[in-house]
Amino acid sequence: MGAATAASGQRLRNFVIAVVAILISLALFSALRNSNHPLTLAEQAEHATPWEEAQVNGKPTLLEFYANWCSTCRSMAKDLGELKAQYRDRVNFVMLNVDNTKWLPEIERFNVDGIPHFVFLNRQLEPQAVAIGHQPKEVMAQNLEALANNLPLPYGQLTGEMSQLPSPLARQRSDDPRSHGG
Repeated sequence: MGAATAASGQRLRNFVIAVVAILISLALFSALRNSNHPLTLAEQAEHATPWEEAQVNGKPTLLEFYANWCSTCRSMAKDLGELKAQYRDRVNFVMLNVDNTKWLPEIERFNVDGIPHFVFLNRQLEPQAVAIGHQPKEVMAQNLEALANNLPLPYGQLTGEMSQLPSPLARQRSDDPRSHGG
């Protein structure tokens, strides 16, 4: 009976160790998943306010024209992700992918010829400032703070390192059925 009791105790100990290991793994996974790490560019686009909603909800808006292939857009993603988390309750963050021809009217309306291209819109959707290309986080933060508080933006017309876009006419739909609407 002593050997059976020892084997049973060993199995119980191994079971407890396995359960504790699983619980620790789940806790670590949850902590990493729910940490305040900034979202990637693609994740930010997925969680962005739809343009249609931003046009009717009465909040000021930051329009961000971007493309997944844009290295400057990707390099700004961490800082913008942090700013979006900080201001999301007071400012709409709308991301319009310039590779989607659906946004051609907006691309033309806001004269987008390089990305990233940011347009700061007040509650009435009137442009207050434009920033093109790479922008320091502090500059974006000061403009967002002013926009959220309905104050004049400290930085109105900014240009930094950007990716050039082809002319808007080159992005229009092709009549060639093999183009798949591209």
